[in-house]
Amino acid sequence: MSKFSIFTRRSGNLYLPLFLLTVVTFGPACSVAEKTNAASANADAPVNSAVSANAASAPKGSTIKIEGGGPADTVRAFYKSLREKKFREAIFLTNLRPAIEGLTDRELKDFSLDFEAIAGQVPADLEINGEIVTGDVATVTANLPTNDSDKNELQKINLRRENGIWVILTVDDAAEKRIKAEGKQYFYNLRLETHEDEAKKMLERISKAELAYSLQNGGTCADFATLIAAGLLPDDVLTSASTGYNFTVTLTPGNKSYFANAVPAEYGKSGRMSFVLQLDGKGISHVTGKDSGGKPMRK
Repeated sequence: MSKFSIFTRRSGNLYLPLFLLTVVTFGPACSVAEKTNAASANADAPVNSAVSANAASAPKGSTIKIEGGGPADTVRAFYKSLREKKFREAIFLTNLRPAIEGLTDRELKDFSLDFEAIAGQVPADLEINGEIVTGDVATVTANLPTNDSDKNELQKINLRRENGIWVILTVDDAAEKRIKAEGKQYFYNLRLETHEDEAKKMLERISKAELAYSLQNGGTCADFATLIAAGLLPDDVLTSASTGYNFTVTLTPGNKSYFANAVPAEYGKSGRMSFVLQLDGKGISHVTGKDSGGKPMRK
């Protein structure tokens, strides 16, 4: 699966995919023999030999002949639309189409900031290195950015032909069935789920930070400002911008214990579940959650 996703790092060490729009996924893989046969059968679509990530760091424009309407042309059109912030046109070229075709232009704007976060990373001259076609499935290789660094690397983009048109496979079969069932609610639902998951992860980071601070400071706990200053917690915890959640920590008298709440910044839009991190009688932390209407679980 490609690491190049619409939703990427927002800040610091926190990775927040609001919802996944991965351009390369779980499409059928060809064996070595199939690749060789496909390359021979498609003289106009040669496949480059393996290139290291370092060698692929600078896009140079397409290195193969691209036929109009073919798989490589579809990939090129996808990234061109993405770079030009024509998000509906871009997603229509993928199997995420059922999730967006029902969205009004106003509803689509709800996700514009997330899409724009990656649009600026698309190379102006996209380097497409190879194309393999086997019946109604195809694989295109392109030199693309990764989430984990500023460098590019060769990535595989899987496609299938539907009614004579090539479609980029962005999600696996299970997710595709879900998209067809949920339609335009898919993006909204997935954003909620992802925010809720990230909220729990942040609470777990708070737990580890408090434990580390306690071990270094005679068993006392600390507020967020102190934990951030000590380098134990990212400053993302102070804002809902990257997680969609607001976090608070409450210290007990003498700072010997604490509990932390996570509540949706916008109930029903950035999350539904509220979560609380608290210590049990043995001093072991636990995260629990429920839909409390956007209110903290413990005060």
